[in-house]
Amino acid sequence: MTGTPPLLAARAIAKSYGPVVALRAVDLTVAAGQIHALVGANGAGKSTLVKILTGVVRPDRGTIHVEGGEVGLGRPADARRHGLAPVFQDPALVPDLTVAENLRLTAIDPDEVARWLAEMDLSDIDLDELVRDLPLPLLRMLDLARALAQDPLLLLLDEITAALPADLAQRVFALMQKWKGKGRSVLFISHRLGEVMASCDQATVLRDGRDVAAFPPGEGGEGRLVRAMLGEVASSAGELEQAGRQRTPGPVVFEARDLRSGDRLNGVSLQARKGEILGIAALEGQGQDRLFEVLSGDRRPSGGTLLVEGKALRPHSPYDAIRRGVVLIPADRLHALLPQRSVRENLATPLYNRVTRWALLDTKDERTRVAGAIDRLSIDTRAQRQVRTLSGGNQQKVTIGRWLAAGFRTLLCFDPTRGIDIGTKRQIYELLHELAGEGAAVVIYTSELQEVPLICDRVLVLYGGRVVHEQDAATADEATLLTAAHGLEGATA
Repeated sequence: MTGTPPLLAARAIAKSYGPVVALRAVDLTVAAGQIHALVGANGAGKSTLVKILTGVVRPDRGTIHVEGGEVGLGRPADARRHGLAPVFQDPALVPDLTVAENLRLTAIDPDEVARWLAEMDLSDIDLDELVRDLPLPLLRMLDLARALAQDPLLLLLDEITAALPADLAQRVFALMQKWKGKGRSVLFISHRLGEVMASCDQATVLRDGRDVAAFPPGEGGEGRLVRAMLGEVASSAGELEQAGRQRTPGPVVFEARDLRSGDRLNGVSLQARKGEILGIAALEGQGQDRLFEVLSGDRRPSGGTLLVEGKALRPHSPYDAIRRGVVLIPADRLHALLPQRSVRENLATPLYNRVTRWALLDTKDERTRVAGAIDRLSIDTRAQRQVRTLSGGNQQKVTIGRWLAAGFRTLLCFDPTRGIDIGTKRQIYELLHELAGEGAAVVIYTSELQEVPLICDRVLVLYGGRVVHEQDAATADEATLLTAAHGLEGATA
């Protein structure tokens, strides 16, 4: 007796980009009514597989079956016709068009999108608003509503929660369960293993372009997933925490006093000390993005003062802050990179901020600094002709490495581990501890509250554009931080 065929079966999928092998004969089976996790380190091939399943990329070899029948997915329209709807890491929306105009481009019914937005309690999103004027988390939710409006058999969610605060992420999980209840399926990609454990029925693990394991996440827990992903046992969180506690912060090197900016910042003050990692925690829309724009010189405040080593900083652009040793790692790594240029060129770019009109370029010094950054961060340079061909984790390493090559005193990091695999996260944690140990001041916003005790020495919580709570990060549990982040009593500054 033959059983019901799986909703999706991909067999022996292979894909190479020149000398770089992205997938090596990968198998994936997703049953109907199943939330299926696809996990692996950055560069393991997850996003390439999703692009093949949605017709964006053609495989070199392999077959794809939907509900038992082999299908050809030569273009996105083919995937849509067969009931496969993706939400990619980067919103697939044209920024200079309105939301409604974007929907017309793909023949999606705006009323259906509005219905799903209302289902997610986001009915206040104006479909006539320009896409570029909407924050990234809302763009991700719009992309999800657009996918749901197609009534697909299989939703493919590629790191959708990476850019979302906790409240929006919970709405995504509720929708995943609703979709499962309809007998449909979800292919869920996330580096947050806690989400995988809580939401997924089955997990397929990719490593080095191969499927190396498939099992229910509850059988063996996060440790089994990590071992399958990395091929080795990870360092414990306790070791990372202990590394941070061994430092003794020095004098204040970067300070903000009573910063104001429209209705987004309402008198924020903070001090970052030499050798200290200062954390910022907040739910979406509480002023954290505006704070980092002001701290980095990307936006002038309407009130307040910035000081570097006790002297006023009045930046007209990020370049003024960079000259004083204050540099930013932004949330969107592609905004910080030249995606069509090589790893070397991207790492070397900040070195020429100091070049005068008639100066000779010191190519030997450039090579030494770039090589040092590549070695220290273990940046994968197999596809170094263009940074855009690197995995997300290696792109993030390049955004950090350019400042390792150029030098800095204060490092501002806005959600630097978003969408990064657990192995690369560990490298970034350790690097931030090393940089602080060498005397740098680090100010970091993270959307993952469980990261706070791993990375930070001290944490501030923002609510309504104000600092409402301050705490030693070693004692900062998630419940206390969430209480403060919601502006509730029980956690006061």
